[in-house]
Amino acid sequence: MLWLKAIHVMFMVTWFAGLFYLPRLFVYHAMTEDRVSIERFKIMERKLYYGITTPGGILTIIFGLWLLIAYWWEPLVTMSTGSFWLHAKLTLVTTLIVYHLYCGKLLRDFKDDRNRHSHIFYRWFNEFPVLILISVVILAYVKPF
Repeated sequence: MLWLKAIHVMFMVTWFAGLFYLPRLFVYHAMTEDRVSIERFKIMERKLYYGITTPGGILTIIFGLWLLIAYWWEPLVTMSTGSFWLHAKLTLVTTLIVYHLYCGKLLRDFKDDRNRHSHIFYRWFNEFPVLILISVVILAYVKPF
């Protein structure tokens, strides 16, 4: 099971790397005005989202569910003492999935030249997964609840 945990963490790192970098690309894309750079950002964003971030997210979820079934099914169902951290973590992961999907919506907006946000919005938007990462790591390894 340690291999399963290691693989889960590897894909989680891949997923977060994409979620950290994609909004940073959005920052620069929102600031860009020349056509060549705009088209280059569209390619970079698409490849990052569909080639790295989404597969990383899907595999993180698959291996996470495998771990959940293998280790935590009973505490999850019974809500026994000490399992609140797991419920909190799963809530944060669900929030991260919504964030990921919203990044996909923003990607499509940029693709169709319909971006409505400034680079300042994306600078703030880029900070959200950092908060999720800190919270998830603390919940998974410290288990404060």
